[in-house]
Amino acid sequence: MKAIFLIGMPGVWEWMVIGIFVLVFFGAKKIPEFAKGLGKGIREFKDAVKDVKKEVDDAGNEIPKIEEK
Repeated sequence: MKAIFLIGMPGVWEWMVIGIFVLVFFGAKKIPEFAKGLGKGIREFKDAVKDVKKEVDDAGNEIPKIEEK
C-alpha cells in the first residue's frame, strides 16, 4: 500500500511542537522582541508597497496626452 501525504495547514499538535521549539530556541524573553521586530518589518513592507503604488499612479497621471490633428 502506498502512503499518501496530505499537505495542508498544521494541526493543533504541530502548532504545539512549533511553539515549544520556539520557546526552547529563542527563550521566553526573546519572543516579545522577535514579535516586535516582525511587526515593524511588516509595517515597513506595507508602507513601501503604498509608496510604490502612489508613485505608479502619479506617473500614470503625468503622461502627456497626444493631440490628434
